[in-house]
Amino acid sequence: MLKGIPPIISPELLKVLAEMGHGDRIVLADGNFPAASVGRNAVVLRCDGHGVTELLDAILTLMPLDGYVAKPVTLMQVVPGDPVATPIWDRYADIVSRYDSRGRETFETVERFAFYEQAKSAYAVIATSERAQYANIMLSKGVVLD
Repeated sequence: MLKGIPPIISPELLKVLAEMGHGDRIVLADGNFPAASVGRNAVVLRCDGHGVTELLDAILTLMPLDGYVAKPVTLMQVVPGDPVATPIWDRYADIVSRYDSRGRETFETVERFAFYEQAKSAYAVIATSERAQYANIMLSKGVVLD
């Protein structure tokens, strides 16, 4: 154990976060996301038993969002006609707002297959047990300032 590191952050995830550089992206994937196939060229970590919100909160204690891009947080759009609500997005906004003063302004949504394409170039894909639909979130790492 280390002081100041959220206990949900495994040694492997801590290593990945430290390896990532400015502009690298990390995907926090819900339980339905094709993490292994989309993350074929990425580091894929399993965080079974955990949800995206708890991991998002822990990761943002350690990693800043990219301040040089307008939208460092990407969500997968709901497929037109899919009668799914996305209340988890409000929870994401609350969490992000605690760590980045831009709050909801950091978010963009992209079409499902465009999200998959962007995710293919992510540094890491974190597979979770999140059951909420459209709960995938991609973060662009920022610069740690003095």
